[in-house]
Amino acid sequence: MVLVDSVTRAGESVIAHRRSPEPVGDGAVAAPRTPPGRASTRSRTGTPRLAKFHVPEILFGPGSLSEAAHAAVRLGARRPMLVTDPGLCAAGWPTQLCAHLAEAGLRATVWDGVTPNPKDHEIAAGHVVYREQGCDVIVALGGGSVIDAAKGIALLAGNGGRITDYEGVDRMALPIPPMVMVPSTSGTGADVSQFCIVTDTARNTKITILGRALVPDMSIVDPHLLTTMPDWLNAATGLDALTHGIEAYVSRAHNPLTDHHALQAIALVGEHLERTMDHPSEEAARTCMAQAALEAGLAFTNAILGAAHAMSHQVGGLLDLPHGVINGVLLPHVIRFNAEPDPHRFVPIAQALGLPGRIAPDSTAGAAEAAEWAAEEVRRIADELGVPKGLGEIGVTEADVPVLSTMTLADACLSTNPREADQADIEALFRTAL
Repeated sequence: MVLVDSVTRAGESVIAHRRSPEPVGDGAVAAPRTPPGRASTRSRTGTPRLAKFHVPEILFGPGSLSEAAHAAVRLGARRPMLVTDPGLCAAGWPTQLCAHLAEAGLRATVWDGVTPNPKDHEIAAGHVVYREQGCDVIVALGGGSVIDAAKGIALLAGNGGRITDYEGVDRMALPIPPMVMVPSTSGTGADVSQFCIVTDTARNTKITILGRALVPDMSIVDPHLLTTMPDWLNAATGLDALTHGIEAYVSRAHNPLTDHHALQAIALVGEHLERTMDHPSEEAARTCMAQAALEAGLAFTNAILGAAHAMSHQVGGLLDLPHGVINGVLLPHVIRFNAEPDPHRFVPIAQALGLPGRIAPDSTAGAAEAAEWAAEEVRRIADELGVPKGLGEIGVTEADVPVLSTMTLADACLSTNPREADQADIEALFRTAL
């Protein structure tokens, strides 16, 4: 995906300095810009750690939707279940996929009972359909909500019980059905991740289910599907991808493999997200955002995330709001919080976003300036996309802060935040973001 002329060591990772890509067919994947004068930050490498990297089989490129049928056949499908949502049905993509499945000799059971921020009872209902229809392979066509719902159905099909029983890490004991994921948005990364995020309607919060078994067997990324996204969803999922890249890069669980994908994702979002809003039918920009979402997903499923996601899950569960929009509000504040004790890790992030000028390699003051620039750049992008400036504008009140903070502390994503955070810290972050 990347054409490399030279590399620069940046922290514990390597930034690829790319030449202009040569056209490949009709839809070349463009490499993000490398601003003039980009300099390396100070090297702080130590003994390399063991790095484990979970990844499904991936097929990427315009026009790849039809390959989902072949993937289902290879995985042994006889009665596949296609999980999608009403919006995708109206756009016509599930109909196209069903035609491809029929050509492969498969008749799919279509279930579209998913709403944004999938609910525990929706997953239970989908599991009933899966069981009653005698389904086997699960094919999901949609955004993060559809894909998470499909994972939840697969989890229940293999393990039984209620979806809320599996909150936490590696709680499922038995194998689950094969899964083929076809993302229709450019940001969630759910199609390659080991995460399943579900709304617990009894507690009005989102729960995080994490486990290697949830990594799909196949991800098929067709940028053509992105062209039917409404603008608000394009903005929200793009900000989600940016948050994935930034939080994965500074995560305690990062490694050189995840660093590469995280920085690539950050640079691609910084260069192409706004263009997809202005030119929604432009294939090159859409393809770059599809790549950004994919690379961000590969980064965060292996490095995990941080405080922005841990906090966002609680707000989304309470108010049933778009996850990426909440991230766009919270992320600048979390960047400042995490950079305060040691800003150096944020220099490559600022560079990937296009930081002008040079940073002295061993300058803490320069690194702090870069981190602040990154926070301001994230806010600038959010402003351009029409994201509210504070949580108060989307319905969060001062009275919500203690409960939201308590639930944040129990979120698995907080465990890999680069800076320790207690109840007082999280409450202060929420209040700053109001």
